Amino acid sequence: MKIITLIAFGLFTLPAAISAQTPADTTRPAPPPPAAAPAAVSIPVDFSGVLLANFQYRGDKGPAKSTNKFDLERAYLTFKMPAGDRASIRITADVFQNTSAPGDAFYKGWVVRAKYAYLQYDFLKSAGWNGAVRGGLVHTVAIDHLESFWPRWISPTAVERAGFFSSADAGVATVVGLPNKLGEFYATITNGPGYAARETDRFKDYSARLSITPLSGSSNKVIKTFDISGWTYIGAVASPFAAGGAGQLGAIGSSLPRTRAGVFAGVRDPRFSAGAEWDTRKDATETGANTLASPAVEVDSTGRLISGFAAIKPFQLVSDNSGLPLGLIARWDRFKPNTSTDGFVNTIIGGVTWDLNKKVAVSLDYQEVTPHNGAIAAVTKTYFMHLVANF
Repeated sequence: MKIITLIAFGLFTLPAAISAQTPADTTRPAPPPPAAAPAAVSIPVDFSGVLLANFQYRGDKGPAKSTNKFDLERAYLTFKMPAGDRASIRITADVFQNTSAPGDAFYKGWVVRAKYAYLQYDFLKSAGWNGAVRGGLVHTVAIDHLESFWPRWISPTAVERAGFFSSADAGVATVVGLPNKLGEFYATITNGPGYAARETDRFKDYSARLSITPLSGSSNKVIKTFDISGWTYIGAVASPFAAGGAGQLGAIGSSLPRTRAGVFAGVRDPRFSAGAEWDTRKDATETGANTLASPAVEVDSTGRLISGFAAIKPFQLVSDNSGLPLGLIARWDRFKPNTSTDGFVNTIIGGVTWDLNKKVAVSLDYQEVTPHNGAIAAVTKTYFMHLVANF
């Protein structure tokens, strides 16, 4: 038994002893070190956003009296990032509550859609001039510019509220900044229906705006922002009889006019902002059934809009060292849908604002819409508490 154990021990230890006596093989190269992990690629993204919310209480008479609700109006989420030399991308997501009819898949839900989504190429960069071209969902001709004067979180601008056009649309645009901060030129070619709808016909809308700041060299912080702008919008829509039909005289391929124009003057400063505008619009519709007995007849209507507003922080305007962030706002709009009739609609907005910090503000304001002389519009008298948060 001892002999068997010794033999077994020798068999197990013999290979280790032989290996220990074998000289190391120095002719083979050392294995290469492990490959380094690839460096992480960093893509700079500029992210910002705006949150708009309010509580509202209806004070007008009728079935809506005392109606009240908390309302998250919307949230805008903006992403900006470079796309190579001289190119960049902007995407602004619009998060809002769907108000479609019952039966829609998203009825009473919250949805996300793109408001701005475009590629920008800076074709001109110099000490004085700069210029860029954009393609995608771009700003329309005037609303974004007007929002830099009037606080959009209180109410849409007068042009947007009166339904002249949407604040964004699909198409191309160009912007050219004038030297010495003297203003800018902005022009677009867009589909026409706006960013919330798809294109419905072959016609395009053409617009342009020229904004001049002639006092940009002034030492006064308010006066130097004085801006005067003129804009024009030449659009067209298809005839309701574009496709023709049984019994009709044939398809009507011509367009109906949808034109707008306006003039604005104002100043913009964190302590004092004010402006006034005059705008006009022309729309056409067709009456009749496009038949021999009832031919289609184009009927044009011209509307007019006048608006003035002011937003002031009196304590900070008097003294730069004042820390009292109280503000006052006031606005008056008069919209005449058809200048050939006597009807018009007045909008009055007034209230106070308070800055909780540099990015968050609240307001207590009153907004009233009243039609006169047969104009068709719902009477509303609403008390608001608005909130805006920039991040």
